Amino acid sequence: MIAQPLTITGGKLVLGSGEPVAGALRCEGGRIVAIGDVVPQVGDEVFDAGGKLVTPGLVDLGVFAIDKPAFHFGGITRAALMPDQGPPLDHPARVRFAAQSGKPDMWVHPLAAATRGLEGNELAELALMRDAGAKAVATGRGWIADSGVMLRLLRYCAMLGLVVVTHAEDAGITGSAVATAGDVATRLGLPSAPAEAEALAVARDIALAELSGAHVHFRQVTTARALDLVRAAKARGVKVTAGVTPAHFILSDLELVGFRTFCRMSPPLRQDADRKAVIAAIGDGTIDVISSGHDPRGPEDKRLPFADAEPGMAGAETLLPLTLTLVRDGVIDMARAFELLAANPAKLLGVEAGRLEMGAEADLAIVDPARPWIVNSDKMAAAAGNTPFDRRPVEGRVTALFKGGARID
Repeated sequence: MIAQPLTITGGKLVLGSGEPVAGALRCEGGRIVAIGDVVPQVGDEVFDAGGKLVTPGLVDLGVFAIDKPAFHFGGITRAALMPDQGPPLDHPARVRFAAQSGKPDMWVHPLAAATRGLEGNELAELALMRDAGAKAVATGRGWIADSGVMLRLLRYCAMLGLVVVTHAEDAGITGSAVATAGDVATRLGLPSAPAEAEALAVARDIALAELSGAHVHFRQVTTARALDLVRAAKARGVKVTAGVTPAHFILSDLELVGFRTFCRMSPPLRQDADRKAVIAAIGDGTIDVISSGHDPRGPEDKRLPFADAEPGMAGAETLLPLTLTLVRDGVIDMARAFELLAANPAKLLGVEAGRLEMGAEADLAIVDPARPWIVNSDKMAAAAGNTPFDRRPVEGRVTALFKGGARID
């Protein structure tokens, strides 16, 4: 079904650079056809943005569940689904089914499992899964420990033109750790691993990316040492990119005091120096993507002893307002915020979205960046409200959302 032509007037357009500019935008046939000084045509649906921001719909790279109510609340029009499903996305039929699962009001982009069963041993049918709709390949929640397997994966993906999304923690070091080694973990008596486990994994995968010519995207880089490695690799021209979730630039391991299982993450929360290093890396361009890591888990997974609780958080609804804290703090500007939230993840997935430009798909959000609200885990739209940001006052709310130029209610 083709949406009625749409003209959005009276808004401030968040373009690829600079401050938001007053203007209008017209969509037809599901794509943006005019930007700037636009006059509605006969038969257009006209939407008055009322002075609010007109932005690209968010592209959330690496969610663990399709949770439409939460995505729509958060302004997410596209979500890249991690292969850690039951069963894993390691077969073309499963990838094809996942790619259809968001219709008609959501784009779901499956990430193909790098190895059969996500076991890290035998490569999955990557070419067939690409043809079935996979937009990238992912190692899932774990790291591929066998360097030979990882090198074969990267060489194959370089040939197929697919980005490899990897989890950067050396499992031989982390083992069953649930926290970062340091004063907090020691005081609480929690199984912990040194933060260097991340840097070791990043160092190896950078070396293999350089050797293979493949593009590696580190889904979360959360430590100063690992960020330094990514920064240096980029300077050498290695095809690496890095992401992070708001938890790791807002929270530190001090949040674990009281055994707060909603703060049980993977990778775990780091010390404050690493948190500050993440903010600096967002500011200087080392980090390319901010994603939600959306992983809704109910009380049966979270209301347990800390070491037994499952990691993860329901992040889709808070992704935008928490990222906007960086704008208010002067770390980044508004254009850069939506580059991190939309343009860069869309580019990694190879989809024509994430930017307000001619010819792009008309996935749009109307955003009131100053609208205050309070995160309430009991009232979240997510399948489960396992957020470490419960009761936190935030600013920034999506007031209208469009997919392919059609309003999402």
